[in-house]
Amino acid sequence: MKKLLTLAIALVLTMALGVSAQAKDTIALVVSTLNNPFFVTLKDGAVKQAGDMGYEIIVLDSQNDPAKELANVEDLIVRGVKAVLINPTDSDAVSNAIRLINKADIPVLTLDRGASRGTVASHIASDNVAGGEMAGNYMAEKLGKGAMVIQLEGLAGTSAARDRGAGFAKAVEANGFKVLASQPADFDRTKGLNVMENMLASHGDVQGVFAQNDEMALGAIRALKAAGKSVVVVGFDGTDDGVAAVKRGDMAGTIAQQPALIGSLGVQTADKVLKGEKVEAYIPVPLMVVK
Repeated sequence: MKKLLTLAIALVLTMALGVSAQAKDTIALVVSTLNNPFFVTLKDGAVKQAGDMGYEIIVLDSQNDPAKELANVEDLIVRGVKAVLINPTDSDAVSNAIRLINKADIPVLTLDRGASRGTVASHIASDNVAGGEMAGNYMAEKLGKGAMVIQLEGLAGTSAARDRGAGFAKAVEANGFKVLASQPADFDRTKGLNVMENMLASHGDVQGVFAQNDEMALGAIRALKAAGKSVVVVGFDGTDDGVAAVKRGDMAGTIAQQPALIGSLGVQTADKVLKGEKVEAYIPVPLMVVK
């Protein structure tokens, strides 16, 4: 009986130590939406890197809702995670979530989209301003100076939409483009289709379309095909569907990000922060034109 009791106590202690070790090694990833292949790939990169480095990782989907994002963060704080990687739904709204993480003394890193306020250990993302400019300059290579263009903007309030738009504006000025219209389609394929259809009703003379992500570009292409229009479309992200559209000749090009690398670097950087190592405030991830 005494031997059984000793074994039972040993088992309980082992389990307790195991739970403690797991909690110590748990990090979290809060994603704006998993209804977008770009962010699914980002998540996959983070999950693989976490596994390779021996971390448990919790992944939560904010479903493009800042309130859901805040609730996700509150849940993670209660769970006692050691670091939070967050891909914000909105650069301003996420500040409330980041302040909560700061108060809990948990390091937080932003991925792909930045935060307007709050203390962030590091921001890992592509240079979206440079990418928007690359898209516009590539369009100029295809169409020449002074082309008539339309821009499909991403989700209002996100740093990615703001920065890609700022970069494209530089190319518009440098190449003398005439912007016929510029309207949000929320990084969504169906909305890209609908917005493009509406724009074509009054801007049938469009020569080029810059969509701030591949999902909107693919929606725009459907609308243009249905209208019998031959237009130079440039997307952004370099998703599998986007690259396939370039190979088919449906899309002129896409500015390729490396979402898996963003996720992977996020975990690697969080590991350094947890070990007390110094990290850069901004870690850029290279871009390229797929054409």
